[in-house]
Amino acid sequence: MFISDHDISEFIREDVPYIDLTTALLEIGDQYGKMTFATREDTVLSGVEEVLEIFKKLDVKCNSFLPSGTFLQKDKIFIEAEGMAKNLHMAWRVSLSILEYFSGIATRTKVMVDKARKVNPDIEIVTTRKTFPGTKRLSIKSIIAGGAWPHRLGLSETILVFQQHVNFLGGYEELAKIIPKIKTIAFEKKVTVEVENIEDAILMAEAGVDTLQTDKLSVEDLTEVVEKVRSINPDICITAAGGINVSNVEAYAATGVDGIATTSLYFGKPSDIAVKIEPIQK
Repeated sequence: MFISDHDISEFIREDVPYIDLTTALLEIGDQYGKMTFATREDTVLSGVEEVLEIFKKLDVKCNSFLPSGTFLQKDKIFIEAEGMAKNLHMAWRVSLSILEYFSGIATRTKVMVDKARKVNPDIEIVTTRKTFPGTKRLSIKSIIAGGAWPHRLGLSETILVFQQHVNFLGGYEELAKIIPKIKTIAFEKKVTVEVENIEDAILMAEAGVDTLQTDKLSVEDLTEVVEKVRSINPDICITAAGGINVSNVEAYAATGVDGIATTSLYFGKPSDIAVKIEPIQK
């Protein structure tokens, strides 16, 4: 994942706009020390590489680290670094925030992926583009670290027709009439349509869409959609979306869909990570 040098500098500037006043007043900044980061709970790491870039900008030497995507049980050290106390303290909180928030996303993702694949080994978990503003790059990096993939990175690269689009066409019947034209023009793209009931799912399958995305269907209705739509087109892809999270993902995965699209992984409890900073003799 590309994170620009500007973004790294901005991470630091938000927390240290001028000086670290506390460390300066205590007159401890020129002492040498070490800093370690360790898990307090089972964690999938994310944001490690960005933290290493922060270290470089603040003249903190990293002695060892484990990369993003690593799964660790609790009480495992995964970063060890050293440097002047003034630099360690400037790097401390911004690094911890990145690691906790984005490892939280990666860890939730792994839990959801593991639950879904327990009942449907071939299923994919994909995440929507509804990340918290300003966090997209690291959020996407984190769900990949946890075993998922982005569903859509933006409006420019995929065709996904929602009810909000259909409202301007006059209904799904009118959409069905223009599906062949869309597929001819955008011949390199897959055409996906979101539906909210069984009838529209059947209509879109008969119209020749490549992928159906269901929204907020019950497990029972989704099971019926999968059965009926696959009888029309065995090769059609089906994605379930709307209200699916860690607590109910197994039931939805068992319906036989190809994928589950969710926003839930972006939001939740950060990982609990411990940081220790102490003086050492250089």
